Amino acid sequence: MHSKTRDLFIPDSGQKVIQLVLDGLGGLPDPETGRTELETANIPNLDRLASRSSLGRSLPIAPGVTPGSGPAHLALWGYEPYELEFGRGVLEALGSDFDMQPGDLAARANFATIDADNIVHDRRAGRPPDEENVRLCQKLREGLEGKLPGVELFLLTGKEHRFTVLFRGGELGASLNDNDPQREGLELLPIVAGDTASERSAELVATFITAAREILADEEVATGMLLRGFSGLPDLIAFNDLYRANSAAIAAYPMYRGVARLVGMKVLGSPHGIEEEVQALEENYGEHDFFFLHYKPTDSAGHSGLFDEKVSALEAFDAILPRIEALEPAAMILTGDHSTPCIHMEHSWHPVPTLISSRLALNKADAVFSERDCLGGDLGNFKASEMVTLAMAHASRMKKFGA
Repeated sequence: MHSKTRDLFIPDSGQKVIQLVLDGLGGLPDPETGRTELETANIPNLDRLASRSSLGRSLPIAPGVTPGSGPAHLALWGYEPYELEFGRGVLEALGSDFDMQPGDLAARANFATIDADNIVHDRRAGRPPDEENVRLCQKLREGLEGKLPGVELFLLTGKEHRFTVLFRGGELGASLNDNDPQREGLELLPIVAGDTASERSAELVATFITAAREILADEEVATGMLLRGFSGLPDLIAFNDLYRANSAAIAAYPMYRGVARLVGMKVLGSPHGIEEEVQALEENYGEHDFFFLHYKPTDSAGHSGLFDEKVSALEAFDAILPRIEALEPAAMILTGDHSTPCIHMEHSWHPVPTLISSRLALNKADAVFSERDCLGGDLGNFKASEMVTLAMAHASRMKKFGA
């Protein structure tokens, strides 16, 4: 963001902005019906909101570039992803309320089913329940004690198959590849240092993986792990300083709390599901002037290729939307961090349907909320990093530039 743009934001204006992020929102047509998930879902509240909002499609990174969750969220808040690169590990650690320090090395981890030949059979180990995640992490802590001399090891439990691994002990370089081949039926990748500063880290992580595999050898499903997104703490300008805001974040999943905490947002608890998320928004509405609320089920269904489940997730969000509208923010964004079409089962490069609701919106009265209607909206195709600035303008929280 240009420094001159930063000077235009009005602090303490009393005008509130809510940013609703439906993870993996965008989709593609079902081959049998020709309709996307949004076009299939019964979402009367979203359609009504779209008919009185500015519509468009946000581009998370660049044309044709598929974003990861971390850079996609940072783009939503005005950070240029290519200028601020780091791995998902730091987001997971911060999302677990861990006090990460300079020099620490963190990685996002999945429990996985891996055979003796290092072939990955299930990248998520059957999505174990959270209590099984806790048991497995404790088993690893006990078995790894004393196996990594000179280094503190932290295993932070997460949801289902997810957890976080953090190493502390001197300056640990983070230029390491993932060992995740990204597809089942393929062999684990060896950990390789990308620079000399990360050579010690590569040896440390390789030792950790080998020892962990030995400890998990007697498990039926979670026989290994996939490590992704190695990272240390990056240096960035806080969100509140960029926009002269008092921001808060509400998210059920640790990673998204982590990325919000990374940019300096106040994280409001650890809600379980959309009902608790909206309750947290309602209870804290008077304390902040910018709210980020994250909704995960749309993305989970997309990754699983479950079209009907993604439709149901959209309908569940639609049902609770009137409670959010009742707060009457000056501007409300509804978007996604990226698209996760069910027919693709992964993040994709497709622009994300987006609306900005405001009394200053240029609406189209017969519009509904869908990829195709957003394609013809007045916002057009725009960079995700411009989204909050657009919302601040719609909320009358920006001064005029020049005389």
